[in-house]
Amino acid sequence: MKQTIVIKIHTNSDKCRAKAMALAAKAYGVISIELQDEDHLVVVGDGVDAVHLTTTLRKKLCHGAYLTKVEEVKESAEKEAEEEKPEVEQVRWYPNYYTPLPPPWYPNYPPFSQAVVYDSESYSGTSSCSIM
Repeated sequence: MKQTIVIKIHTNSDKCRAKAMALAAKAYGVISIELQDEDHLVVVGDGVDAVHLTTTLRKKLCHGAYLTKVEEVKESAEKEAEEEKPEVEQVRWYPNYYTPLPPPWYPNYPPFSQAVVYDSESYSGTSSCSIM
């Protein structure tokens, strides 16, 4: 359900207004934000919690933020916007046709090194120290 939320904010500077808009933009489900008359923050969104948004603005701005109006957006405006969009032709994608297969081996990698292991019985040395 799309809704329009109007919150009255008391701000003294542009920095506070920008901070209020940034906080509103972080809320879940917000589609658009605009500032009217430098005192009213208008938030349009789908499933936005208006009370939570207002309390967040009160806590972060340290000024008064009051919930003025919450109303549902009419669907006729949405239908008109959808009708104006041009239709896009869908392209089919075949995954095996376009993706190249990897080579069966990797020629740039060196071969595995071979290690030589000696048994103590087959070693013909007389001392038990392998260093000497």
